[in-house]
Amino acid sequence: MRILGIDPGSKATGYGFIEQQGNRLIHLDNGAIFTHSGDALAVRLQRIYQELCALIEKYQPETVAVEQVFMARNPASALKLGHARGIALLAGINAGLPVAEYSALQVKSAVVGYGRAGKSQVQQMTKVLLNLPEIAQEDAADALAVAICHAHSHQLSRQMTQIAQKNGKKTT
Repeated sequence: MRILGIDPGSKATGYGFIEQQGNRLIHLDNGAIFTHSGDALAVRLQRIYQELCALIEKYQPETVAVEQVFMARNPASALKLGHARGIALLAGINAGLPVAEYSALQVKSAVVGYGRAGKSQVQQMTKVLLNLPEIAQEDAADALAVAICHAHSHQLSRQMTQIAQKNGKKTT
């Protein structure tokens, strides 16, 4: 399964592509889409959307995982983040892909084992889990972590379905 993880932001939207082959996670690509703070928000969102669509076209993921909005102290920042997140969701849905959403707590727990882990811990663990030659840029590492979280969640739900089926129970 090929997964696109997205860490949305109006200034920098991180992306990370991984492929899950059984229990192995393979790194395909990562990076960030940077926008110019002097541009109008609509122009910045257009750039994020166009870049994400181009990446989806290039890498052909089977699913998209997006980090949920956390409660920011600044309402204007939270709104801009929400717009960027909406663009990420739209890019995935418009490509006909299933889209999953995860909280920062879920992502950090899945990758580091501790929901309150720091950015550097997430960066280090993505490097280790994906056998990267170097630590990924912060936004890209967060996006890779979202993809890893989805891979782990997907694998867990698949295992739960198999257990339920063995026990003769229906799954929804």
